[in-house]
Amino acid sequence: MTATDATAPLTEQPAAPAPAEDRRGLLWGTVLGAMMLVVALVVALGGGSGSAAGDPRAVVRAGGTQTVAVTLAGMRITPSVIEVPSGTRLVLAVTNTDAMRHDLVLATGQQTPLLAAGGSTNLDVGPVTASIEGWCSVPGHRAAGMTLSIVVTGAAGAGAGSGHDMGGMATATSGAAAPVIDFQAAPGPDWRPYDPTLQPAAGATEHRLTIAVRDTVVEVAPGVRQTLWTYNGTAPGPTLHGRVGDVFTITFVNDADLGHGIDFHAGSLAPDVPMRTLDPGQSLTYQFVARYSGAWLYHCSTMPMSLHIANGMYGAVIIDPPNLPAVDTEVVLVQSELYLGPQDGTADEAKIAAETPDALVFNGYVDQYVHAPIRVKAGSRLRVWVVDAGPQRGTAFHVVGAQFDTVYAEGAYRLKAGNAEQGASQVMDLAPAQGGFVELVLPEPGRYPFTDHAVVDGERGAHGIVEAY
Repeated sequence: MTATDATAPLTEQPAAPAPAEDRRGLLWGTVLGAMMLVVALVVALGGGSGSAAGDPRAVVRAGGTQTVAVTLAGMRITPSVIEVPSGTRLVLAVTNTDAMRHDLVLATGQQTPLLAAGGSTNLDVGPVTASIEGWCSVPGHRAAGMTLSIVVTGAAGAGAGSGHDMGGMATATSGAAAPVIDFQAAPGPDWRPYDPTLQPAAGATEHRLTIAVRDTVVEVAPGVRQTLWTYNGTAPGPTLHGRVGDVFTITFVNDADLGHGIDFHAGSLAPDVPMRTLDPGQSLTYQFVARYSGAWLYHCSTMPMSLHIANGMYGAVIIDPPNLPAVDTEVVLVQSELYLGPQDGTADEAKIAAETPDALVFNGYVDQYVHAPIRVKAGSRLRVWVVDAGPQRGTAFHVVGAQFDTVYAEGAYRLKAGNAEQGASQVMDLAPAQGGFVELVLPEPGRYPFTDHAVVDGERGAHGIVEAY
């Protein structure tokens, strides 16, 4: 498994990680290592006037022009508080030591350009006579804690941008009101549902696909549009389908306006290179071997991941268990959450932080399969793959009027058809990022609702119909 720049040939595949290797440990080990590197860089660069390297607070001497070194890294601005005597001219020597791009914007209007890794510039604040707030303007970064407070000492009262400290959780979302979802409304005549059909796995053992990130205006409920960061123009992105042992070679291209990445849970490899954030216009080749069966999530790996996933950057990889029998109908449902920003805007960061979604959806649209029911023949066997993309809420998948004689979740069968000694299941429960499938036979013609049985979530969009004829 390897990941390279798209322009470089794939010449070899390093040894795969051991099967027992802990994916979560890999990811968080990388994050912790990055944080240690950030600390080392801050120490090497040195702090601002009157502060120790890496300190969250800098105290500036009075008089003349004083320069403070400011570091952008790890979703933090360091120092995060600068105390300046009134009337002192302040210059910020801003350096981005992070792998992703950042900037620094002040409430008074001054701002740096967007700085790539290692980029630096000076920001002349001028004589400081009132307190000033600052932040990184990249979506999600301010809410994640990239804020700065320039505090005036020896002067009464606050000034531009002060008095707005939200503990690092301020939102950069526009003040425009979000649209209101009418859960009783129907889509317009030009609306087309997301096709849930699982396409057959290709006969070849290597699957090659280009996945491009695009900023795409998408209708997510009748009359409600959001600018999503999509994989190949849709949310969820394309569903990949293969078998155990197959190789997936993905050309990942960032055609959007912000930095993005991708993380395939279906593979096991060190995340440092293939899951890195790509700047607009960059690309890489991401290759993994599907060593285990399952319903796997893929999603954007750029921080804050909650914002990037909530704004449409997710999809499913289906790897069939060995000897999986054919069924009459096979579909994939990816459940996710909507945190509406303004009409045609991006997801609301404050709602994400507060975990207050406006709606939950299957395959990206409110009550999608109520408006376009999934049709099957009564008495036939239906297999439903479900992946919970979150980013925060689980699912309790249920079909009203039906029972599951087969349940496969997170790599193992809980129930399997044909076992006369077993019972049946009413719900498949999945935490965020988990996946599996259920099988059922609808006994007679009729309309069988499917829903998230966390009832409030089902009532606000995670709802559909299987129509048996």
